[in-house]
Amino acid sequence: MFALLVAAGLLPVLAGSWGIHQWIGHAATTTPGRQNMLLAPMIGVMEPCITVQDRGMQSDYPTDLVQSCVGERGSAAALIEATLKQLEPAGTGQDAHQKLGYTLAVPLLELLRLRGAEWEIDTAMVRRFVRTIEDSPRSVILYLFSTHFASGGAAEQQLANDKQNIAQNRNGALPQGSYYGAPIYNWSVASTGNALTELRLKAIEALANELCRLPPAHLAKIKGVTLLGEVHHLFPEFEQGMGFDLPYLATDYSEAADSGFRRYLQQLFPSIDQLNQQLGSSFASFAEVKPPSKDIRSEPLRNFFEHMDSFAHGVLPVSGWVDPRKHPRATSVHIYLDGKPHAQVPVSQRRQDVLEAHPALGTADTGWRYDLDFRQLAPGFHQIDIFLKESSGPLVRLDTRKITVMDASQRSPVEHAQAEIPTHLPKEPQRLAHVDEPKDLRSYYYNPLAPLWLAFRERQVQAYIAHFARAVQSTCLTRNNLYSHQIYPYANPSWDHNKFGVGQSLRPNNLYTPGVSLYGEAAYGHDFLRWTQAQRMQRYGVTEFHPLKPMEAGELGEVFQRHERNGARFLSFFLEPRWHGKLMPREHNIFSLDPENSRFGSDRLYGAVYEYLAKAPGSKQQDTKVRQSSKADDR
Repeated sequence: MFALLVAAGLLPVLAGSWGIHQWIGHAATTTPGRQNMLLAPMIGVMEPCITVQDRGMQSDYPTDLVQSCVGERGSAAALIEATLKQLEPAGTGQDAHQKLGYTLAVPLLELLRLRGAEWEIDTAMVRRFVRTIEDSPRSVILYLFSTHFASGGAAEQQLANDKQNIAQNRNGALPQGSYYGAPIYNWSVASTGNALTELRLKAIEALANELCRLPPAHLAKIKGVTLLGEVHHLFPEFEQGMGFDLPYLATDYSEAADSGFRRYLQQLFPSIDQLNQQLGSSFASFAEVKPPSKDIRSEPLRNFFEHMDSFAHGVLPVSGWVDPRKHPRATSVHIYLDGKPHAQVPVSQRRQDVLEAHPALGTADTGWRYDLDFRQLAPGFHQIDIFLKESSGPLVRLDTRKITVMDASQRSPVEHAQAEIPTHLPKEPQRLAHVDEPKDLRSYYYNPLAPLWLAFRERQVQAYIAHFARAVQSTCLTRNNLYSHQIYPYANPSWDHNKFGVGQSLRPNNLYTPGVSLYGEAAYGHDFLRWTQAQRMQRYGVTEFHPLKPMEAGELGEVFQRHERNGARFLSFFLEPRWHGKLMPREHNIFSLDPENSRFGSDRLYGAVYEYLAKAPGSKQQDTKVRQSSKADDR
């Protein structure tokens, strides 16, 4: 029954970008020195307004909406205002009104039209986007959107036919994939010298040129610019390939990556002798060094340094999940190595796959994980004992796993002495829990070249985003805060986050502020906040937000306030467009906060946001409370 839990639910975290494919603030208390956080929902205005006249679909929409969208002064501003008015309580004051803005997603590749053999900018569409900012009185986060999730742009198909644009694993270019039926183009981040990058930059330049013609007052509405969307390395079976058990076929193994890796090594190690000393290798020159790509367990290797899998960098996860109903008090998992206490971790991480398999659990916060560094372990057999412990009470055995640590010589493993484990209760037959990793009797090989390869892959992602950040900084948009729009892969304990290669791109830097998409526990819990503090991240943007569970207004308000105090400048969530209170006829995003969407508690979250805004300073309800409090003080 645990087979489906091997790869733990890609759906929640990556769903935001998928939602973009489908439909392309305020906190009451502010820490001194912090800016107020802007609530900036992402409204799907693309189909019903921006492209309405191009597709000849005017008959599908109300006449007055079409009139506001098309023509010389057409824009999506009226649709945005109509949508936000539904969310914003009646009588909202100007102060609260200014805290609720919006995110305007501009799909870069949809701005292009083929004229003969050349791709040209659709200036009419660009101007509709710009007029939207001009016509709307609200603050906006401008999202320069272009990811592996297809947006439907005409240029995508042609770009996908050029292998220079496509990411490669060791078997070659990745074919077009899909994510729950949505097409995926496996765009490369290995090089900026390809047609994909050129057209993305062309679209950005055209949009920026038009924006820079706006009067300063309108340009000042742009409170942030987010770049590209989730930029990361890719792998086959995108819907479930982020786990540890599939063959390691992550990108990028293109010629650009191969030569770039050697240049990277030469920057770190001025001579091949220094690299050999670091690795314990005997390469005659850097030309002999190849990115590690083969599994030593099943493939012949020319040398040990070709070995690569999810553990080759020297760390293996000890992870699983526990039924919280059985353990209502605070629980933690205690890990013993060779009979000695080694680590303790809380049961707090999100496992959406577990909740989907066992909906009676009522929560996805069932996961736990500890990353065990096996590089310093002596070669041979080792035993890992995993126990559950409540705040008070004895240890309860969850499972025991035996692993084998191998060295480059692959000598026959030896047994190691085991200390006596403490008194504990046996595993209960009816206990709903599971240890996912490590697999029993699995062997582990540390390849010292693997950490260097993973660091280089992270550098590829960072360099690609930085290339676009510099392009935006060369325009008038430099006065605005520039953000990335990145996946946060650390929240799910059954994911191999190294496959994504986003670590370096999420760190504070001089080019842009990190922007992250937060789903589930990462959205409402404390683990992400602790992670930002460990990264010394003074500020960030929440580019996508969904708790994946219903929350009341007070609880959700506390989450908003925690993010604001922690440095969040804006927080964005998906919102379906509404005209005269009615949903627009279109394919709706299952993660949209909307009163008619019951998935993941989205309807109740919509109501919670409404109530939260009603109580915000500047709202009619809040002003009434202030007046009543003032009268009481007078008495």
